[in-house]
Amino acid sequence: MDSIAEIRKEYMLKTLNEKDVERNAIQQFGKWWQEATSSKIDEVNAMTLATATPNGKPSARIVLLKGYDENGFVFFTNYQSNKGKELQVNAQACMVFFWKELERQIRLEGTIEKISSEESDAYFLSRPPGSQVGAWASPQSTVISGREVLDANVLKYTRQFEQNPLQRPKHWGGYRLKPQLVEFWQGRQSRLHDRLQYTIQENKTWKIERLAP
Repeated sequence: MDSIAEIRKEYMLKTLNEKDVERNAIQQFGKWWQEATSSKIDEVNAMTLATATPNGKPSARIVLLKGYDENGFVFFTNYQSNKGKELQVNAQACMVFFWKELERQIRLEGTIEKISSEESDAYFLSRPPGSQVGAWASPQSTVISGREVLDANVLKYTRQFEQNPLQRPKHWGGYRLKPQLVEFWQGRQSRLHDRLQYTIQENKTWKIERLAP
């Protein structure tokens, strides 16, 4: 078996130059997003979400992006989950997309806020019935005695809502990350990667700087 230290890959697909990028970080994200979706990357909207406690203990997990615009980047979860509890006391967070097929990474830092109840309601009602039931059935991040707890909850809520449409549980909904810093990373040969960092200014324009790899 090869040594872990010997695992390496040369990145040679593309370059990232200041003269070719959009001046607005959200528009540049959109440009890369379109290329990623056109490349038919599996679960292109999967991203790592990193949160932390008030004293700086970090945690990270994969979540799914469900929308973005000039206001920020939206995902949905259980407000009572570990990430929900951390965001309640520390609204600073980071998102990372890694699209290995394009040898690209995007990192976003910023503050997170809950989206409106109306937005969360609309998204919840657009979900498949099984996912709606799942939001009710899973006490996310809590210790349970076994899989049978989930199975029993699914049966309970499926029966409960057979005659009436499901409504969004109050403990479940959306968050929006409002980016203050966005870094675009393009893999290059010999680990001399291209890294362009966008930082939001007081006048709402973006400052673009190149970072050493």
